[in-house]
Amino acid sequence: MDGEILTWIFLIGGILLMLLEAVLPGGIAFLLGVSGLGVGVLRYFGFLEDPFTATLVWLLTSTALTIAIRPFINKYFKGESYSKLADEDFEAMDQIVEVTEPINEFDNEGRIRFQGISWQARSLEGEIPAGAQVRIKYRDNTTWIVEPVDELDTPLTGNQLKELN
Repeated sequence: MDGEILTWIFLIGGILLMLLEAVLPGGIAFLLGVSGLGVGVLRYFGFLEDPFTATLVWLLTSTALTIAIRPFINKYFKGESYSKLADEDFEAMDQIVEVTEPINEFDNEGRIRFQGISWQARSLEGEIPAGAQVRIKYRDNTTWIVEPVDELDTPLTGNQLKELN
């Protein structure tokens, strides 16, 4: 390979890697590009004649820049991040759901539909027929403990709203 072609590969490759940083942010591509651009400039002025030496200098410079500068980039140029402490049990408490299989207080054969999934359910207040509305109180392992909902607490469904009008 001609030495001039390798020089242009380092120069153009370095610029492309620096531009790639706009698409794939993280600091790594930019630092690889800076290193490639530096090696390309050194080859242009005749300091790195040997292709093996130029490649080795690029690898070592890229590694050194990544180790030395990337922590500062991450510190001062942070991306947007969002975190939320998720407590599904807390969010489920007091949700009103429908009983899909009758629930009694002695065994866990009753089921409710919560968030589109059928769950085992148990009532501490007696039997609850299928189709009734219940309020989730808490969870015992994978079984939801529920209580019946009073008629006044039950949200109206679409059919019930039509009947009122």
